[in-house]
Order: sequence, then structure tokens, then C-alpha cells
Amino acid sequence: MATVEIYTKPTCGFCLMAKRLLKTKGVSFAEVNITAQPKRRAEMIQRANGRSTVPQVFIDGAHVGGFDDLSALERGGKLDALLAA
Repeated sequence: MATVEIYTKPTCGFCLMAKRLLKTKGVSFAEVNITAQPKRRAEMIQRANGRSTVPQVFIDGAHVGGFDDLSALERGGKLDALLAA
């Protein structure tokens, strides 16, 4: 199973949807709450190639993007392959 990391904020609806999607897939993930850990925000922006919105999702260290990107992978039938790697 792939290693999944997700940067979030507690008040973010897209973050909740991304986490829900991952949970329905039976995927465990490491969550970084950038509100509780504000110093990690700069890390997220660097890793996400300048993207500063949340969520930002990484699978096996590769940047996937936000919820829209994660959802597009699911709709396209590509998410399961990434998660199984």
C-alpha cells in the first residue's frame, strides 16, 4: 500500500471530502494540520510546487494535488493503481 500524506485545515470542506474519499478506499494517511502546525505550511507550498491551498495530497512522495485532482484520478480509474503501488 502506498504512503499517503495530506495537508489540511480543520475548517476546509474540500479537506474533509478528500479524507472521506481516501477512507472509503481503506487508505490510511498521515494528516498535517497546517493551522495547528503553521511552520509546516511553507513545507507544503514547497512540496506542492507553489500551491498554497488545502488540501494538498501526496502519494509515495509524489504531489497529486488538491481534492479536484484526487477526485479526477478516482473518476478516471487511476487512483486505485496509485494507492496500490
